Amino acid sequence: MSVEQRFVGQTALVTGAAGNIGLAVATRLAREGARLVLLDLDGDKLGHARDEVATLGGKVETVLCDVTDYKSVEAAVATAEAALGPVGLLFNNAGYQGAFAPIHEYPVEDFERVVQIDLIGAFHVLRAVSRRMVAQKFGRIVNTASMAGLQGPPNMGAYGASKFGVVGLTQVASKDLAPHNIRVNGIAPALMGPGFMWDRQTELQARTNTQYFSTDPEEVKKQMLGGVPMRRLGAMEEIPGVVSFLLSDDSSYITGVTLPISGGIV
Repeated sequence: MSVEQRFVGQTALVTGAAGNIGLAVATRLAREGARLVLLDLDGDKLGHARDEVATLGGKVETVLCDVTDYKSVEAAVATAEAALGPVGLLFNNAGYQGAFAPIHEYPVEDFERVVQIDLIGAFHVLRAVSRRMVAQKFGRIVNTASMAGLQGPPNMGAYGASKFGVVGLTQVASKDLAPHNIRVNGIAPALMGPGFMWDRQTELQARTNTQYFSTDPEEVKKQMLGGVPMRRLGAMEEIPGVVSFLLSDDSSYITGVTLPISGGIV
């Protein structure tokens, strides 16, 4: 499929770039002409991501980064700009799903880890990059939230809370940064699959033994899909086009919005 060259001459930074969503979006942005800076904590997977993006012929750099450490984020962004110039596009995507358990049984350490990565990490990246965007009076940002941040699914206290936080952070940042010609939006993917993460969700929900789901993972799949208007899983290839749209001038009047993906609204 051919795509428009909407990002020629622009540098895009993608966090969580070694994961499925991050890599899919990075590939799309590269195909649209952007220079890519890929950030992740997993060096091996980041190398594979670089190789895949590099096959498209554009410029790509990788930087190891721990989003829970603000100094690490600042250093990574500085390295990115030194390599490929000012960052005008940000896909703020790094995340961790965490455990599945009712709130009164949820492991404290895991709750803190999820919030550190998904919410505080998102803030770290948003702050470090937007400071530079303010100076250049231009920026386009997309944060990865989740349908869990719009609906509050059972047994996902940490993930749901952190993603609700990302939605709120997106709305606040959009107002704070609008005077500087910076737009901030978000995406909220619903149930994506098939694959490891889909299987993991259904298996762990089955193990919670709560009233909301069967103890049979196959039945859980049917129950979860029953709550999706489209009655199907979202496909990974349905995400990059939405992100690309929000980062492009085609959405020039949109800011502060978190768009559900794959029929997730109920």
